Amino acid sequence: MKRWLSLATAVFALAATPAVATASQESVHFGPIDSFSGDSGTCGPDWANDTYKRVFDASTSPNLDGTYNVTESFISGRFVTLAGPSPDACDPTGTPGSTIGAGVTGSFNGNFLIVVTGGTFNPNASCDPTSCGTTADFIATVYGVTETPNVTSFGFTYHANGPGLIQREWRNASADQGGNGGDIRST
Repeated sequence: MKRWLSLATAVFALAATPAVATASQESVHFGPIDSFSGDSGTCGPDWANDTYKRVFDASTSPNLDGTYNVTESFISGRFVTLAGPSPDACDPTGTPGSTIGAGVTGSFNGNFLIVVTGGTFNPNASCDPTSCGTTADFIATVYGVTETPNVTSFGFTYHANGPGLIQREWRNASADQGGNGGDIRST
């Protein structure tokens, strides 16, 4: 995997992360790493199966409080829906009881802003789909197994294709990134 210093990305990530005093703004870039997972909606069960690439920008030096900042970006995301509740069907501002049919396809992208506590950056860490295929695997590989990660902010935008949809765009985000909105639904 290619790795390089990415000062601009770290500055953006730190600006978007809740206030944490920092000692350094340098980060190391890992990825892209091929990945896949189920995607749960606001009702809990998976509404889609996702394929995507993970890209991580990891702080190389701790903040003044000993924590590290990591930005995980999800790029080139594709999804295929499963029949059942639509992704926003159980959000209080959504449309209760809305559903999505199986086989609807679309694209998405998103990010996690993560604060790592109790770890130490490993400058010799190397990532591949096995060692860094999940967020938890990446944090353990790069910061050690004694760490505790906390996703402090997240934001994902989904766009659906195909006929018969009442809504085609859903935003799944923490309040600081605008909160949830829209839906991908057939009924």
